[in-house]
Amino acid sequence: MAYKIGDDCISCGSCASVCPVEAISEGDEHYEIDPDTCIECGACAAGCPVAAIEAP
Repeated sequence: MAYKIGDDCISCGSCASVCPVEAISEGDEHYEIDPDTCIECGACAAGCPVAAIEAP
């Protein structure tokens, strides 16, 4: 199960810039993680300044 970005996301892009597999892209309301690409490394959660990313 992949990490998920919650509604607290401020669309800053910090998570996308640290993702080693480029699984994060800008969605309609906030950034989104592609569950098929996510390797569950946690880099995105560590790079999120508002703790909007939930662990699987």
